[in-house]
Amino acid sequence: MMRIIEGAPMQSISRREVLSLAAQLTALAAAGTLTPAHSAPVEAAAEMAKFTANAVPETGRITIDLPEIAENGNAISLAVDIDHPMTPESHVVEALVVAEANPWPRVARFHFTPMSGRAMVATRIRLAGTQTVHVLAKTSDKRILIAQRQVKVTIGGCGG
Repeated sequence: MMRIIEGAPMQSISRREVLSLAAQLTALAAAGTLTPAHSAPVEAAAEMAKFTANAVPETGRITIDLPEIAENGNAISLAVDIDHPMTPESHVVEALVVAEANPWPRVARFHFTPMSGRAMVATRIRLAGTQTVHVLAKTSDKRILIAQRQVKVTIGGCGG
């Protein structure tokens, strides 16, 4: 629904400008610049490899609280709890959340210090569709921890 505001200048766009814009967008799509979703799994793997520096991650120390089915991908609750001591000698330094099917897979990055007390975060994230969400954590002694969780995003309550 368009709302007209009294005294506001009206902008019009010509047919020629619309066709020019459409041609430019088509050229960008053909060049592969407008299709980040198609390369998202590759970008997600690259983000995780960059974070881990190709180290072998350990499983079983990260708890991910995500719904199995989310009716709206725009605001999904995420809570992460990393079971690791938070002492000056050994603590979680940072955590990375990667959603492999998002156009930009790096969803969030969190930094911790021993003063954090516990490596635990809660937030809302946006997911482009049904996919696997990965959480990686890096410790001060260069260990990498990993966990993943599948989330089914439905559109209007229908399977997606």
